[in-house]
Amino acid sequence: MILETIQSPADVKHLSDADTERLCGELRRFLVEQVSRTGGHLASNLGAVELTVAIHRVFDTASDRLVFDVGHQCYVHKALTGRRELFGTLRQFGGLSGFPKPYESQHDAFMAGHASDSVSVALGMARARTLLGRDYHVLAVIGDGALGGGLSFEGLNDAGGSGERLIVVLNDNGMSIDANVGGLSRHLSRVRTTTEYYEFKRRYREALSRLPGGSALYGLSHEVKTALKKSLLPPVSTMFEDMGFAYMGPVDGHDVARLTAVLQAAREEKRPVLVHVHTVKGSGYEPAQREPERFHGVGPFDPATGREKKAAGETFSSVFGQTLTSLAREDERVCAITAAMGEGTGLTGFACMFPRRFFDVGIAEGHAVAMAGGMAKQGLTPVFAVYDSFLQRGYDMLVQDVALEKLHVVLGVDRCGLVGADGETHHGCIDYLPQIPGMTVYAPASFTELRRMLRRAVLEEKGLVAVRYPRGGECGYQGDCGDGSVTVFGGGKTAVVTYGILTGQALAAAELLKGEGIDLRVVKLNRVAPLDAEAICAALAGASHIVVAEDQLRTGCAGERLAAVLAERGIHAKLLLRNAGSVLPSQGTVSGLWQALGLDAQGIALAVREVSHE
Repeated sequence: MILETIQSPADVKHLSDADTERLCGELRRFLVEQVSRTGGHLASNLGAVELTVAIHRVFDTASDRLVFDVGHQCYVHKALTGRRELFGTLRQFGGLSGFPKPYESQHDAFMAGHASDSVSVALGMARARTLLGRDYHVLAVIGDGALGGGLSFEGLNDAGGSGERLIVVLNDNGMSIDANVGGLSRHLSRVRTTTEYYEFKRRYREALSRLPGGSALYGLSHEVKTALKKSLLPPVSTMFEDMGFAYMGPVDGHDVARLTAVLQAAREEKRPVLVHVHTVKGSGYEPAQREPERFHGVGPFDPATGREKKAAGETFSSVFGQTLTSLAREDERVCAITAAMGEGTGLTGFACMFPRRFFDVGIAEGHAVAMAGGMAKQGLTPVFAVYDSFLQRGYDMLVQDVALEKLHVVLGVDRCGLVGADGETHHGCIDYLPQIPGMTVYAPASFTELRRMLRRAVLEEKGLVAVRYPRGGECGYQGDCGDGSVTVFGGGKTAVVTYGILTGQALAAAELLKGEGIDLRVVKLNRVAPLDAEAICAALAGASHIVVAEDQLRTGCAGERLAAVLAERGIHAKLLLRNAGSVLPSQGTVSGLWQALGLDAQGIALAVREVSHE
């Protein structure tokens, strides 16, 4: 196998076109084989095989800077940069990350995980190169979905006007900016993506510059050419050129020889270049090509059939979607918003039932929040379903466009706490929502509680309300807290305060300690913001030792806010905060991360023993 001979990107550069094509086929088989065992992002990586190989044929990522947007398409890059044998540990604790990570390899220029920032990051690197007098190429690889994010246009606008040597590769794999139709268009695209064409342009420009009046003559010819191009080519080309980019494309993203030629031409340009590449998500593996959304992020599966090995059961996301659909039947003002994550947030059923009240805004969380504010101002009840770590993009709008206006907007905040294999870029462990004035945050620990709290948030509450819940299903606790802000289990002198999915672990810890003669009081926060000081103090009355267990970073967590409440009330109990610490945790299973952080039943029991014996 050719793939087995590739120890570094340098080995790719010496392959013939025929061997390079064979390498691409082997990479596809490798991806399907590996991801079928570990799970991961498959469809996007299958679509980027030839593009990634072509990049490594032309550039040296040990010195050149390759910046991936989101990073869902980085597996081929990792396989070609000395990490092929690590794929058995993909997305596992202590193993190979599913996203670019500079601590893994010098070939990973920048950490990725969220969308639309690659152009801005790459421009920063290009400007640093200029200021420091260094010489390397900078590439940003961005998908058409990420291009819809506002930040990408901010970056493109600045980059195009910067004059910096910068290459933006637009991987257009389905949501095409503009249709490329007609024989003439195809012909012109092919002409414009040959090295001969760009070499002629360069020589033509240089020759005219040496002639008297040559600059004016070149300017006139350029204007004529631009006018002709605008009448014949898709508007997308002139849009980028109006921004200041040299536009190359569209290029067949599965023709590795042509991709190589185009990237070589882009490499020679001394100005910003945008290379527009058409790819097929899931290319080369029929199940992924047929269902790219399902294979975007997939668990272990049978490579022969594409069927996942573990059938998906009911999850907090699916219960959320079902409940919201039911509420929309009761109240025609209820609308659902998603930022390109309709399936992931459980809203496919809502979209089918109420298509006029379902809005997918693309990768644009800030826009989603601001739009929700406008809808609420006019009397609708918008519910924005979004992953916790992605909602960070909308923080400014939550404050300025919702909270200050005192508008009733509901957030279904999915993937709160530790999310597992996607790692630090995706954990919902930064407890920023309680800092927003007027914010109400509910934390259900079971499906029943989610149904109850979502109903209350949508139909009864006022102002900005979040219902935050974890990835996956229930874990140990399936009860119903009722309508109270606090629920108490047991009555010992030592108490554990917790909320959400960790409720099951705290109750399990109480059972472990019961065998040791320790009566543990478990205080469950049903509403984590604002804290109900009176109810909490009543629940903790007589407690001499308190452990606060939560899957959030320490700064701004509920434990710190609880400590302030106790201090204000003059309650002097021994307090121990057990949380995710000060650094976002790495990847791994949720249960494994709980164990590592001391947040599983055994870890909570140990914390109780520690605080009780001090």
